[in-house]
Amino acid sequence: MPELCRVIVCGFDPMLVRGYVKTGYRALWWHISDELYEKYDVKPGDKVSGKLLKVFYGKDGKATHEPNEPFEWQVSKESGLAVILPSDVITKYELTETHFLELLIEKINDQEVYPGEEKLSEKYWPEEKMKLDFVLAYIK
Repeated sequence: MPELCRVIVCGFDPMLVRGYVKTGYRALWWHISDELYEKYDVKPGDKVSGKLLKVFYGKDGKATHEPNEPFEWQVSKESGLAVILPSDVITKYELTETHFLELLIEKINDQEVYPGEEKLSEKYWPEEKMKLDFVLAYIK
């Protein structure tokens, strides 16, 4: 069974994100759990795949999208902890660093994550902490 996680999106100010999306530079990312990082020996440039289940906005902590769609995203070239969000995902869901993603991590480099087990990530944000005091809107 894959690892279920709910992570906060990290990244730059929305104005910078807008520019980075146009140039293809990494603008937003999220961090995999230390447990996955160590168990699967995640290295810079590796691929993480699974399903994007939900997108939440930190203003009210409510789901804005429930795509339940597969993804395959690359880990940053500097660290095996940061998974880069592609530009098309950022624009499709109008993401900022004040969003949360609920994900099923199924594979790391085509290696199944926790085969035969059910696992809730240590990086699973509780709903009561998904309402942020300060949020920034996506800039189109």
